[in-house]
Amino acid sequence: MCYNLSMKLWIKYLLAILLGILAAIVLPMNNTAFAGFISFVTELFVRFGRYLVIPLVFSTAIVSVNKLRSSKLFFKTARWTALVILASSFILTVVGLLSILIVKLPRIPITVDTSSEVFKLDIQSLILSLFPTSAFSALIDGSFLLVSFVFAVLIGFESATAVDTPLFKPVYQLFDSLSKLFYNIVVFVTEIMAFMMVLIMTKWFVEFRTIILTGIYTPMLIMFIVDFAIVAGVIYPLIIRYVCHDPYPYRVLYASIAPALLALVGNDANLTLPLTIRHGKESLGIRRRTSGFTFPIFSIFARGGSALVSVISFVVIWRSYSSLNIPFGDILWIFGFSFIFSFMLGGLPSGCAFVLVTILCQNYARGFETSFLLLKPAALMISSFAMLFDTATAMFGSYLISVKNKTIEHHRAQHFI
Repeated sequence: MCYNLSMKLWIKYLLAILLGILAAIVLPMNNTAFAGFISFVTELFVRFGRYLVIPLVFSTAIVSVNKLRSSKLFFKTARWTALVILASSFILTVVGLLSILIVKLPRIPITVDTSSEVFKLDIQSLILSLFPTSAFSALIDGSFLLVSFVFAVLIGFESATAVDTPLFKPVYQLFDSLSKLFYNIVVFVTEIMAFMMVLIMTKWFVEFRTIILTGIYTPMLIMFIVDFAIVAGVIYPLIIRYVCHDPYPYRVLYASIAPALLALVGNDANLTLPLTIRHGKESLGIRRRTSGFTFPIFSIFARGGSALVSVISFVVIWRSYSSLNIPFGDILWIFGFSFIFSFMLGGLPSGCAFVLVTILCQNYARGFETSFLLLKPAALMISSFAMLFDTATAMFGSYLISVKNKTIEHHRAQHFI
């Protein structure tokens, strides 16, 4: 089967996923050497996909912040972004809590595994990493985007007042040109990523099939799917419909298909970010002055999906150990802890949802310190669905903010990439 370059991008990604599933069934994945080769190539493709994230985010954020401040939209955009992130994380945490309290999932068999590794979220180190000893060191870390983003905001904010002067105008023009150059390269990368998705999906499906074949985690999987349908198919479109007065809110969901597919399979926020930026621009018509600011911020802080799946996961763990009802005070603690700590996962582009489950268990104590091991075999499923929720949040949230800022050029759905 060959790819037609005129195909919609989401169709290319969907075909790649189907081919990946077929490859996982046909290829000798039980062969250790072959499986190792697939893992190596997949890691290579993921790194290639993340290769231009820092250059794109850094150069585009400078231009975006510069234009936002020049047009006196910077603080309005920042307020809307913070509000949407807080509101979406709250909504997702509530949805996760209500779904697991209303529907009682089957218990998971208790294991006797022990863990010698204890994950600790070093918040102080994360804060200190925002300001390394050299500002240029901010361009080295390819995982924690906030480090380079803060540097870019400083440059863009201060250069806005002097962009028309002979001294600073060349600097702005340089980053403007670099932003457009890196974006054009990203367009190429996201196109060929459709081919790379075949092997990425092959590896993902092999691991996911192992999780599902046990049957233990299938009810949790169904709950994740139903919750996503409620959030992305009902709640978010209703918000767009009444907050933005948009009669066609499902256009945003349609534009989110390809980023959602990559988020689910790639399970990496930095890998998905270039594709969300591209769909935000070419499908939804979000202008660079907004997308260059909102998409990176959503990628870093909008981890409500991790809060949703971690609440569900922890309650499942709790009920697996006890037949008693969870005290109301403990329910509030689980909700508050998941909600608050979801904002502190920006340094983890992948796997952050299971990390949050681990932190929940360790801080709840009372013999639950290592109870996260019950869900360790399902860590891929938990993290993948968390990334799926977060990607939908970034697409709907950035669209809402761009409409409020009037920095959008609406496109017809048939013209979406």
